[in-house]
Amino acid sequence: MSHDGTSPPTIKTFNKIAKEVWDPQKIVIVYDHNIPANNIGSAEFQRITRHFAREQGIKNIYTHGEGICHHVLPEKGFVEPGKVIVGADSHTCTYGAFGAFATGMGATDMAMVYATGKTWFMIPESYRLETTGSLHDYTTPKDLILHIIGHIGADGATYKAVEFTGETIDNMDVNGRMTICNMVVEMGAKNGIMEPNKPTIKFLQDRILHKFQLSYSDKDAEYEKEFYFDVESLEPQIACPHDVDNVKPLNQVKGIPIDQAFLGSCTNGSYNDLKEAAEILEGNKVHDDVRMIVVPASAEAYNQAIQKNLVTIFIESGAMVCNPGCGPCLGAHMGVLAPGEVSISTTNRNFKGRMGHPDSEVYLANPAVVASSAIEGEITHPSDLF
Repeated sequence: MSHDGTSPPTIKTFNKIAKEVWDPQKIVIVYDHNIPANNIGSAEFQRITRHFAREQGIKNIYTHGEGICHHVLPEKGFVEPGKVIVGADSHTCTYGAFGAFATGMGATDMAMVYATGKTWFMIPESYRLETTGSLHDYTTPKDLILHIIGHIGADGATYKAVEFTGETIDNMDVNGRMTICNMVVEMGAKNGIMEPNKPTIKFLQDRILHKFQLSYSDKDAEYEKEFYFDVESLEPQIACPHDVDNVKPLNQVKGIPIDQAFLGSCTNGSYNDLKEAAEILEGNKVHDDVRMIVVPASAEAYNQAIQKNLVTIFIESGAMVCNPGCGPCLGAHMGVLAPGEVSISTTNRNFKGRMGHPDSEVYLANPAVVASSAIEGEITHPSDLF
């Protein structure tokens, strides 16, 4: 997989080493980072990619706002348990939620995959993370993974395979599991992986037209490290500027004024995430000093939000709803921060300058916290609204 941002450099290298891709059926290209094109450079990148796909007979190309690559691939049936999936994007590890080995790589490596169908990895050692208990009181899978990253550290799982187990994971819906696997790269992991549970198997069966085989860990598997987390008393977590592992409980950062609230991204732009925020926003208004931006992760999520009246709720609350894509997450368009501005965001990164000016700040949180903060104009616990 490559997207509109990484396909052109992949194509540039590919053209130096080969004339035909190894298998056009196994290549997927998704326009999501700058869709619709926000400047001449983006438009040119998309033109180059369209031409390459036509020339090479690549039919699996999504150019009309189908959504963010990490949601489009599972939704379109390209992700299967036990498969090896590489993407020219660091959050390709999202697909581990479906029992696949999935990881990101650079454009040069991707060009070799396009040309030969081959690549190489060192086999990563494995960490086992067992979670017990149920999430309560506006605490979500996003808070769990932020808590884990804060505990292990930004480089604490470098080049490791992180396997998630336990009752919390077993009882989690598909989108929550995707959120967790999406963010393992923020602690340096090569991939995150989970054994598919019943909701995940149902999701796959609805999208994959042929039989697929589930993969499981060996009973006597050895792990380099094992971690245990009990989520019963876990409260909402906030990743504070400018590092994802700078994680604090929400109650320690309440009251910080914000200029922007962003709901979306491959981490928290699913229908369930939109619904969680809409339930907070319904009957309320976004603060006059805050702009709230809502970007569904996919056209499928967008359509569901329209059908269930969520888009109306967002608009009536004073939020802006944009087409599916990555936009604000990487500071590309539809939500760039000015100097000194503060954003609370459901995205996966808060590095210096990530969403705009280097003098801006980004706090990462779950959808309910983002919605509550948008209403109050400052970082707020949802329970304080009711």
